[in-house]
Amino acid sequence: MLIEFSLGNYLSVCDRQTLSMAASGLYRELPENTFSTDLPRLPRLLKSAVIYGPNAAGKSNLVRGALFMWDFVLNSAKGQVGDTIDVQPFLLSSRHVREPSLFEMIFIEEGVRYQYGFAATRERVHHEWLLAYPNGRPQRWFERYFDPATGQESWNLNKKFLAGNRDVWRDATRSNALFLSTAIQLNSTVLRPVFNWFDRKLRVFRPHAEIGRELSASLCQSAEGRLQVLKFLNQADMDIEAIHVETRKIGELGMDDLPEGVRNALQLEMSGQEILDIMLERSTSDTGLPIQLPWESESRGTQKLFSIAWPWINILKEGRVLFMDEMDTSLHHHLVRFLFGMFHDLEINKNSAQLVSTTHDTALLDNARLRRDQFWMVEKSADRCSEIYPISDFDIERGEPLQRRYLEGQFGAIPTLKKFKGWG
Repeated sequence: MLIEFSLGNYLSVCDRQTLSMAASGLYRELPENTFSTDLPRLPRLLKSAVIYGPNAAGKSNLVRGALFMWDFVLNSAKGQVGDTIDVQPFLLSSRHVREPSLFEMIFIEEGVRYQYGFAATRERVHHEWLLAYPNGRPQRWFERYFDPATGQESWNLNKKFLAGNRDVWRDATRSNALFLSTAIQLNSTVLRPVFNWFDRKLRVFRPHAEIGRELSASLCQSAEGRLQVLKFLNQADMDIEAIHVETRKIGELGMDDLPEGVRNALQLEMSGQEILDIMLERSTSDTGLPIQLPWESESRGTQKLFSIAWPWINILKEGRVLFMDEMDTSLHHHLVRFLFGMFHDLEINKNSAQLVSTTHDTALLDNARLRRDQFWMVEKSADRCSEIYPISDFDIERGEPLQRRYLEGQFGAIPTLKKFKGWG
C-alpha cells in the first residue's frame, strides 16, 4: 500500500514535491474509492489518483522518478565501482545542478509502515534512510550521510533492529549503491519486506513504452489465461471471439523488405530467439465464419488494451501499486473510466491495489465517479520548476462541475497560449 511518494531535484522537479494517497477526512462521497490500512492513527488510502497538467509541465517526470527509484533499489548493488548513477537533477539552476536528487516512498508492507528514501548525484549516494513504525512509533533502522565538505561518510545502523551482519553489509556497500540493495544481496532478512515491496508490489509503466504485449500474449498460452484476457477485452466492448498466439523463431519471419546486409546481420544475431505472434479472432458479418486478423491490422486502442490486459489483471489480483503515464492515449474516455472503475470495484479489487496515472482526459473530472481528493495538478512555476498540488486545496462545493473550472484555468495547470502572428 502506497501512502506517499516524494521527489526532489529530478528532471523538471526542483524542490521536494509529494504525491499523497491519503484520503481526505473532509469528504464522505464514494467511500468505495478508499480502503482502510487497519493500522492505528493512519487515514484511509485512495485506490487511485489522477494527475493533470499541460504538456511539458512535468507529469511524466513523476512517473519517471518512480521508475528510477524502483530500478535503483532493485539493481544498484549489481553495478561496479565507478559506475555512473543514471540520475539527472534540475538543470535550469546552477544551485540544483550540484545538489543530489531525492526520492522517498512511504508504504505499508506486511502490516508495517515504512519510510524509505535516498538522495544521490551521478557520482554517489549522499543520503539514505529507513524508518519503520511496527507499533505506530518511529524507529530509525538505519541512516547514512555523506558530507561533501569533509569527504567522509557517517553511518547509523540500529543494533536493536538490524540484527545480523550489519557491519559486513555496510563495508560491502559501494558509494554508488544503496545499503538496502547491498544488504539484500548479502541475505538480510530484516530488510527483506522493504525490498520485497519494491520488487513485488511496485510496478511502473515506462512513459510512451509499449506496455505488456508479450506478457499478455504469454498469459494467453494457457486456456485459463486466455479466458481472462478475452473476458477483459470483451468487457471493454472489443467484440473478440478468440485469441490465437503462436510462437515463431526470428529466422522464420519474413524480412524480404530489408536490405540483404541488414537482413543477414539480424538473422545471425537473433537466430533462435522467439517471438509471440498474436491474432485476434472475430466472425464475418454475412457468413458468421471466424476470421483471424493479424496484430498489425488492429487499431492502436485495441493493441493498447490487449497490452495492458495482463498487467491490469495481475495488479488487481495481487494488490500491487501501479504508476502509469498517459493511460488515456489511444483509448476512448469510456474505456478510461472502465479501467479506473476496476480499481474501485469491491468485487474486483479485493487486495487494495492502487493506480497513479497521468492523463489529459478532462472528462474524468466530472464523469468517472472519482472523489475530489483523487485529482492532482502539475504546473510550472515562474522559475520553470514542476509543482504538484491536489485539487482539494481549492474551495470546491460537492457536486460542482470540476471540468469547467479546470478548463477555465481556476485550478491552474493549463497551457498559456499566445496568438500566432504568422511567419514574418
